[in-house]
Amino acid sequence: MEFFLFNKSFWRRHKKKILVSLGVAGTGYFLYKLYDAHKHRLAELESELAVRRENDESIKAQMQEHFETIQRIASTTTLPRAMNFLSTRINEELNLSVLTERLKQGKDVLTLPEKLELWDKLKVLSFTKLVTSIWSVTMLSLFVRVQVNILGRHLYIDIARCQESSPLLEEASLIDQDDEQIFLARADFLASHGLPALVFNMQAAASEVLKSKQLKDVFDHLILHETIVQVLDTFMSMGRPHHWMEYLLPEDAKLPSLTASQSGDNLIISDVPKFDQLMTETHTVLSSNEFTNVVDVSLKTLVNAIVRDIFVDQSGAGSHSSGMALVKLVPRVAQMSQLLLDEPSSNQFVQTIKNIQDVELFFTILYANALTV
Repeated sequence: MEFFLFNKSFWRRHKKKILVSLGVAGTGYFLYKLYDAHKHRLAELESELAVRRENDESIKAQMQEHFETIQRIASTTTLPRAMNFLSTRINEELNLSVLTERLKQGKDVLTLPEKLELWDKLKVLSFTKLVTSIWSVTMLSLFVRVQVNILGRHLYIDIARCQESSPLLEEASLIDQDDEQIFLARADFLASHGLPALVFNMQAAASEVLKSKQLKDVFDHLILHETIVQVLDTFMSMGRPHHWMEYLLPEDAKLPSLTASQSGDNLIISDVPKFDQLMTETHTVLSSNEFTNVVDVSLKTLVNAIVRDIFVDQSGAGSHSSGMALVKLVPRVAQMSQLLLDEPSSNQFVQTIKNIQDVELFFTILYANALTV
């Protein structure tokens, strides 16, 4: 009884302190558990972030390796085949041997006016072939890499979906092998369909620029450079903007259905067949301002390299300052056309285009899908 009364008295005197102490202890325990849970969650998040960073690094490494593989395929497989066909077709369309043989055989029988007429034709055709080769090699080099990068990115995404067993896989439109081959075969459109019209318009541009250039005129490095650039500028300014795309792609390359989807219709990109997506993306890239800028840089760089090589003789000494008569320059111009069309692996001009910093950056961005639909 006394113990009970003591406890009761003790409780009455210290009730507030006990409750406060219990409250503090309870709060402390709750905060400790909360802190412990928070610490555990932070550890889990750090672990997840570490795994995610590792996965991101692995994906970046895989994409970089795949990107480099794609560039090698373009340089060693797709482009050489297309270049070989283009070389054959340009030599067929612009065969200078007929004129040169007539000049050789008629050296002692042709009258001076007849010789001058043949030389004038040879002058125009030689520059036509040179500038046609410059434009075609530049465009084909860039076009093939556009194709291969677009196709490679699609293949990479398809493979990634397959590996992840994504629920979207059933809805994914994987690239059919036949469609892949047909798409890559578009690189031959320039040589097989676009070249006659290209040569016709390029010859018109060359005739316009060269009509005031006499065979006796002395050409130095700067005059030749200016002449080639004038022919290119005259050609590129013909017709409507981006008229040159008709030499590289068929008219149906830009599909109305996909264009409509961009303007707000219900059609989405996955509704469009894969081959049509590839062709539409290619058209979109070629008509972009970024591609136009890359073309300009590539043409300027290539013209500089060609003019430099034309004015370097076999001993390695340049003749920039003295120059030479146009009549002596014409054979060098014709010879340079053939060098431009050499097999890509040994073609210094194709390598020059490939190594331009702006070109490398453009295809890095393209592979990352920053320019396409």
